[in-house]
Amino acid sequence: MRKTPLLTALILAAAVSGLPQVAAAMGAPSPSDSSQSGKPSDGKSSKQKKKNDKSSSKDFIDGYHAAYALIYDRNDFEGGIAALRALGHDDNADVATLLGYSSRKLGRYDDAKYWYDKALAADPQHALTWSYYGMWHAEQGNLLKAKDDLEKVRLICGTECKEYVALKELIDGTRTY
Repeated sequence: MRKTPLLTALILAAAVSGLPQVAAAMGAPSPSDSSQSGKPSDGKSSKQKKKNDKSSSKDFIDGYHAAYALIYDRNDFEGGIAALRALGHDDNADVATLLGYSSRKLGRYDDAKYWYDKALAADPQHALTWSYYGMWHAEQGNLLKAKDDLEKVRLICGTECKEYVALKELIDGTRTY
């Protein structure tokens, strides 16, 4: 399940515009948890399992929000990476995208590429990942590939979404992110 394009666009706009207080005021998006535990039955009743699932889901969302705040509000990319990894949901597109973003901001370009690829494996239509991946390509000097990523963003959310605008401005050299 995907976040609404408007919420994603607003969060990206706030994050990339250098206005982390706006992103904080809007609240971090709640990631969709696309992973399954795959754990065998533990003998608990379905009512107990539902309670534990809700608790576990709340813990995940709370942890994601805390990591999001570290990354976008405090520019604490190391702390954000540690908090995201502690969630144990590296296969979630939202988590992997933030891991890639944080790695890129730390200059760990190989790590960033790994996380963007992982995010896109989980959700090939994740506009924010494509936008950040395009920024990664541009930073690597590959504007042709960044333009390919821009086209993917356009196909997902159009030319008015913040993911598209941010990457287009970076490619055009009218703004840095």
